[in-house]
Amino acid sequence: MGFLIIIVAIAAWVIYAYNHLIRLRNGVDNAWRQIDVQLKRRHDLIPNLIEAVKGYMNYERDTLTQVVEARGKALAAPDQASRIAAENQLTAGVGKLLALMENYPQLKADQNVLKLQEELTTTENQIAFARQAYNDVVLDYNNRIETFPSNLIANNFGFKPAEYFKTAPEEQAVPKVDLTIGAPRA
Repeated sequence: MGFLIIIVAIAAWVIYAYNHLIRLRNGVDNAWRQIDVQLKRRHDLIPNLIEAVKGYMNYERDTLTQVVEARGKALAAPDQASRIAAENQLTAGVGKLLALMENYPQLKADQNVLKLQEELTTTENQIAFARQAYNDVVLDYNNRIETFPSNLIANNFGFKPAEYFKTAPEEQAVPKVDLTIGAPRA
């Protein structure tokens, strides 16, 4: 009788651990889909913004071209790792575009451009939040599949670690700030 109770307890634990891993894996998938929604919104906004500013920004063609190409790469990425890399390039390009737009007073006066810029900035913030939420869920999932005793279930049922959404190396560099205001005094 005692042996049967032990077998039932082990079976119940296996079922619980397996179902918990499934819920966590589905949470990772859901969090990625939330990022996807925001990225789709950004992908839809970028052509409108490029179209609105390209007449003003004659000297910034390279930046505009880089943003368009990065968007194309992001849309065509064949897998999640490629997509993350392409999206990081696009994020850098959009950041550069928004910074360059500050140098054009006529853009600051164009209501359509201002509205698109505000929508894109809001979307970028939502993407950052969704990435953080995704990475939090990935952390929980990866911890569960790597820690004992749930790793026994994970290994036997083929659960694999999920990839974090990492920033691009160029975004990790500390910006150089020069606060000198002229020649130093003696």
